[in-house]
Amino acid sequence: MKKLWSIIIGIGVVIVGILAMSSKGSKKQFKKDVKENKKKVKDVQSNTKKLKKEKAVIKEKITKTDAKIKKTKSKIKNTKSTKKTISNFKKKYKSKK
Repeated sequence: MKKLWSIIIGIGVVIVGILAMSSKGSKKQFKKDVKENKKKVKDVQSNTKKLKKEKAVIKEKITKTDAKIKKTKSKIKNTKSTKKTISNFKKKYKSKK
């Protein structure tokens, strides 16, 4: 059992050693990737700031148009009574042809 554990630990050490050696060569590439990702993040953040400003402007416009719509709707009269009068007129005079 002792030999089995020592073999397993030895295999683990070899794998860790290989990974450590291979990571040294790719450190430069990793740094480049990190820099590119930071640039992309900055670009995305600047775009989101612009979009947030545009969104605020659009929301203001929407509230203004909603207020205009409410104002015009309040000035409009109800047409139920006129529709009733028209239907009564049609029943009385138009149907006697």
